[in-house]
Amino acid sequence: MIYFLTSSPFGVGSPYLNPANQFIDLLKEALPSACSALFVCSDPTRYAFTDHIALDMKKALEAAGFSFTGFQILDARNVGETEALVRQAGLIVLAGGHVPTQNAFFQKAGLREAMKNYSGVVIGISAGSMNSADVVYAQPEEPGEAVSPTYQRFLPGLNVTKTMLLPHYQMVKDSVLDGMRLFEDITFADSRGHVFYVFPDGSYLLGWDGQETIYGEAYRIADGRMKQICQAGETWRLA
Repeated sequence: MIYFLTSSPFGVGSPYLNPANQFIDLLKEALPSACSALFVCSDPTRYAFTDHIALDMKKALEAAGFSFTGFQILDARNVGETEALVRQAGLIVLAGGHVPTQNAFFQKAGLREAMKNYSGVVIGISAGSMNSADVVYAQPEEPGEAVSPTYQRFLPGLNVTKTMLLPHYQMVKDSVLDGMRLFEDITFADSRGHVFYVFPDGSYLLGWDGQETIYGEAYRIADGRMKQICQAGETWRLA
């Protein structure tokens, strides 16, 4: 399996793929010829929304030079076909959205087990990248989640990677949720005993041949502290 776990694969305010940090070039190396693609939703019953963003992703990939023999969607309409859809896909795209909502669908669909021996290419987008981890850090996002005694911040993911990712840093770094600073008061505390890698849009984690490399600006949070580990245009290999 080759995986590109992105914050966002699109350029800022653009419907096209972002070429920054060699993203398109490396994706072309991973997908040199036409294949069948599977777009996995973030919310299983928002059919019109999923159809729309899946089409946007297909158009962006085609505009960058990729071609497909088929482009299917996995959501509540065909959840019973998960294993077969995964097996025939050369590319799987994991949509962005609300992490716990998508995570619950992944578990219902049996996606972790279906992808256990997957040998194609994966593109994660935002929540899809976060839910790709073995153990997912579901950073609180919606009002009430940061103070809810029942909100689960750590969830079982797809086990595509062991690395826990947090996207859209440029958008959320100064956010306040439930009266607390999202990073300094919530995420830093949750990092005790854990390691989180934080990306702005345009950066991504590439897994290839058993090695993981961060492309572009990135930060590492561990035991309540955060430091920059990589800048735009640079790479940083995980140990």
